[in-house]
This record gives sequence, structure tokens and C-alpha cells, in this order.
Amino acid sequence: MKKGLIALSPLAVFIVLYLVTSIIARDFYKVPITVAFLAASAFAVVISGGIPLRKRIDIFSQGAATGQMMLMIWIFILAGAFAHTAKTMGAIDATVSFALTLLPGQMLLAGLFLAACFISVSVGTSVGTIVALTPIAAGVAQQTDTSVALMTAVVVGGSFFGDNLSFISDTTIVATSTQGCKLSDKFRVNSFIVIPPALLILLVYIIMGTDIQSPQHLPDVAFIKVVPYLAVLFTAIFGLNVMGVLTLGILLTGAIGIADGSFDVYGWFGAMGDGIKGMGELIIITMMAGGLLELIKHNGGIDFIISRLTRHISTKRGAELAIAALVSMVNFCTANNTVAIITVGGIAKQIGDRFGVDSRKCASILDTFSCTVQGIIPYGAQLLMAAGLAQLNPVSIVPYLYYPLAIGIAALLSILLRYPKRYS
Repeated sequence: MKKGLIALSPLAVFIVLYLVTSIIARDFYKVPITVAFLAASAFAVVISGGIPLRKRIDIFSQGAATGQMMLMIWIFILAGAFAHTAKTMGAIDATVSFALTLLPGQMLLAGLFLAACFISVSVGTSVGTIVALTPIAAGVAQQTDTSVALMTAVVVGGSFFGDNLSFISDTTIVATSTQGCKLSDKFRVNSFIVIPPALLILLVYIIMGTDIQSPQHLPDVAFIKVVPYLAVLFTAIFGLNVMGVLTLGILLTGAIGIADGSFDVYGWFGAMGDGIKGMGELIIITMMAGGLLELIKHNGGIDFIISRLTRHISTKRGAELAIAALVSMVNFCTANNTVAIITVGGIAKQIGDRFGVDSRKCASILDTFSCTVQGIIPYGAQLLMAAGLAQLNPVSIVPYLYYPLAIGIAALLSILLRYPKRYS
């Protein structure tokens, strides 16, 4: 037990240094999140005794530079280049004016949520949806004098609708493959659990939006400048890889911006460079988090969580609760819902088989609880990406993340109240 707690102690260092001190100071900008991760990472290296210092650093570096981490960093780089080029060229302002023309102010929150749900189901990824919609949401918030954090949270929440339900989502594929059930069966069970809270949150956004007023005098929409965002949305919906989507967006903003005189070729390059530099902190956080979590895993922190949670199971309800707690805890430690499901999927299958848990319900529990945790942790890729694009502190978005919390509550109730009955 002592060894397990020591392995997890770097997370406690991070939480105390960042969250607790920020709460005491009543300012989440007082302690830079990069400094908190640096201190926690250094602490993790120090406590990883029994192996040479160089080996500890190598383990940290391997976690910071996995293939998945590098893919995320490439997405961050392209997203930064696209977002800043689009802003410099005027695409964001034009798209915001277009959105305000189409939707009355009272429906902006609900409209953004529906758009995020639809796109995320189509593309199967929360990150792609956030990249496409967050700059628009931030622009709409500024034009309507609404909280930017609220508008950004609407997009983040809706993006997890598809991350959780889409047939092409990584989490859906991994959850069903580890539990040995069909995608369609898992979708059916999941729908019973998450569609009711989605409709409830949609109603909440309709009610909250009644006080939002569209600006009285909207500028004429320069439709040619809307083209990059429309291209990004439609190519994403039709399944183009997110890196291809962003590259297309960068090329279109450059071509249109040069053609209409917004900038010349050097101005285009400069805008891309500024956008990439703006993602620097996000890239550093991502790499340090990956290295920190790899050391925690190496020191037995993940195994400790798994063993402690599976000791006292005696009923089917207890088994489902243990699976939910297991994937949630591992997701908190890995900050990646797909990795969390891969890590505990085999153990969840064993628990489920032993206590007669329906494999379709088990897959749904894994996916839904991992999406809940991933949707609310401020150091997850989704919130970091959204915060970077909206120029916010990721913690400022968390209080407005209604949908991820709602599906977590719904999934917990489905375990406690044994529904859907056919699968419980």
C-alpha cells in the first residue's frame, strides 16, 4: 500500500501546488500550470528510487514522446497555425457574423451544442470538433457579451457526445473490442443512458439563452472568408483525418487572405508562426503530463489503483461500480480516455464475466465514465486545446461543463437503479 501511495504522490504534488494554492489565492493565474507540472515531474523523478537517474529521465522522456503524444502535438501545431491565420485573414469575424445572422441570440447556446453533437458524432473525435468550433464560439461570445468560458464549455460538452456515441470513435471501438460485443449493441445501451441527459442539457441551454441578445447592427458577411471554416467542418464530417482537415484550412486561409489583400505571402507565414508560438505552453504541458504519468505507471501507481478497487466486489452492482471507478481513476492518472479503456479493458472483462455483467453494459460504462472524467479534467487534451484556442485558463471552463457531468450522473444512476433493465 505504501509503495502505491508513493507512486501516486506526484499527482498530489500537482493538485496541491496548482489547484489548492490557486483556490487559496482566488486566482487560477497565480500559479502557472507549467510550473505545477514541472514541480510534480521533478518530484516523480526524485521518488523513483532503485534505478539510475538517467533511466528515470529516459522513462519520463518515453512517456512525453509516445506516438500518441507526438500526434497530439502535431494537431496542436496545425490548429494554432490555422486558428491564428483564420483570425488574421478575418475568417473568424465573418463566420461569427454568419452564425449570428442564421441563429437568433436566444438559440446560440443550444445551436452551438447541437452543432458540436452533430459534428462529433460524424467525425468520432472530440478534439476535431473542438478545433473546428471553439474559435467561432469565442467570437460569438465576444460579439454577444456572453462568457467566453461558457461558450467554450458548450462546444467541449457537445464534442463528448460523439466521442462517447460515434461508431468511429476510438473509445467506442476500444470499449467494444475489449468486451467482445458489437458496436451497434453498445450504441443501443449507451443511447438509453446518455440521450436523456443530452436532451436535458439542450433544454438548459435554451433556457439560459433567453437572455442573450444578438448585436443590433451586424456587419455584412464576407462569405468568401467563411469558406475555410465551412471546408473544415464538411471535410471533418466526411471523415478526413483531422491533420488533413487543418492543413486544408491553412491552405484556404492563405489563398483567400492573399487574394483579398488581408496579407501577403510573408504575412501568411508570419500569422502561421504566431499561431504555432501561441501553442507553445500547451505543447509543454502535454509533454510534461505524458512523462509524469508514465513515471506513475512505471512505479506501480496504476496497478495499485486497480488492486485496491477490485478487492471487495460481491454483487453485479458492485462489479459495475468497480469497473466505473477503475476506468475513472486510471483516466485521472493518464489524462487520456482511450488509453484508460485500453489499460483496464481486460480487467473489466474479467470482473464482468465473473459477476455476470452484460458485456454491452460493461462497454458502455467504460466509455461513458472515461468520457466524463476526460471532459472535466483541466489537464486533458480537450480542455487544453479549447483553452488555447479561446485564450482562457482551462480551469475557468470546468464550472460550465454541464454535459460531461450529466452523463456521469446518468451512468451512475444506470448502475444503482439497474437500467436499462434488459442489459442489467
